[in-house]
Amino acid sequence: MAETDVNRSRSANLKRVEIQINNKPLIIETGELAKQADGSAVVYYGDTIVLATAVSQDTPREDIDFFPLTIDYLEKGYAAGKIPGGFIKREGKPSEREVLISRLIDRPIRPLFPDGYKCETQGIVSVLSFGDENTSDVMGIIGMSSALMISDIPFNGPVSAVRVGYVNGKLVVMPDADQTEEAELNFVVAGTDDAVVMVEGGAKEVPESLVVEALEFAHNEIKRINAIQRELVEKAGKPK
Repeated sequence: MAETDVNRSRSANLKRVEIQINNKPLIIETGELAKQADGSAVVYYGDTIVLATAVSQDTPREDIDFFPLTIDYLEKGYAAGKIPGGFIKREGKPSEREVLISRLIDRPIRPLFPDGYKCETQGIVSVLSFGDENTSDVMGIIGMSSALMISDIPFNGPVSAVRVGYVNGKLVVMPDADQTEEAELNFVVAGTDDAVVMVEGGAKEVPESLVVEALEFAHNEIKRINAIQRELVEKAGKPK
């Protein structure tokens, strides 16, 4: 196949949406990677890139009384251009950070599946490039929701997330690593259009009114990201 034919095929399959968050483009793409998954999405923000994939079996399990959902967040050294230190170079068990972020992604995603859904479902978030934006965890939530939204898996989304910090007397969405270190308040907030569904983080002694303001500030940004997920569904979504 000629190179021009390959490029034409890539552009035909690729679907892309974009929004500005804190003066940087947040981009969601689908159609080029992990094509055999039920749904896949690549999320870009600054130098950070994550790939989210979602797969579900067609038949439900009758031997269980819970929803068999597994979410895995994978963060390898190559994503940051590093070789693991120490004598052992092989990949071992997930790090504590990977386990905690897997749970962070699971928490707002799990309640949005239909009641009684018992098909084995797996979501994997792989960090392809790790920048100093310090946002791979929230990008994982956005990517996983996007992958589920465009798939044929039943899912009552979208759900999105942002990190919000209180830095130098003002609220900042998606603060970078340095700003996060200085922040008097540091929250990861996830939500649908209707409500905030998860908050994780911490703060120094700040007024309760500031916490409320931070949640409202984050929710407004979340609704903007939800809107581009719906736009992606219009371009590339499968029938549910």
